[in-house]
Amino acid sequence: MPLSERVGEVLQQHQEAFPPVAVTLPWLRPDGPLVTNQLLFTRADGSGAIRSTDFNTRLWKPTLVEAGVLPKPKPGEWHQVAREHGMHALRHFYASVLLDAGENIKALSTYLGHSDPGLTLRVYTHLMPSSEGRTRKAVDRMYEAADAPPDGPQTAQDA
Repeated sequence: MPLSERVGEVLQQHQEAFPPVAVTLPWLRPDGPLVTNQLLFTRADGSGAIRSTDFNTRLWKPTLVEAGVLPKPKPGEWHQVAREHGMHALRHFYASVLLDAGENIKALSTYLGHSDPGLTLRVYTHLMPSSEGRTRKAVDRMYEAADAPPDGPQTAQDA
């Protein structure tokens, strides 16, 4: 997927403050071949990869509670368990930002790793701006351009 300039800058700053850590993990399946990669994000002690469950329970969900999105769990209880409340929500946020900006389904499908743009369309169609809204905005922009003051003199008398 394309990396925006701003995200690249933030990642560069993170990498300078927290250099990548070599982590060896099984690839593709638990008993798969061991592969070593440099990870930009690791556990707080730098000892290995962040597990999604740890990220969700220790960072993401407490942040959602602070933001008022999720209720605070009762003492001794865990946060609500729902896929839409986990870090998978970041994927949907990314998709919604791109759709709102007018990105096409085929490109978004590629960025999300979907093999079929139809799947992307079925999953994210509810996030797409409505045709009527786009149509109204297009016509309004055309009239706004027609109402704009002209550039430069219009007649020899104006010159």
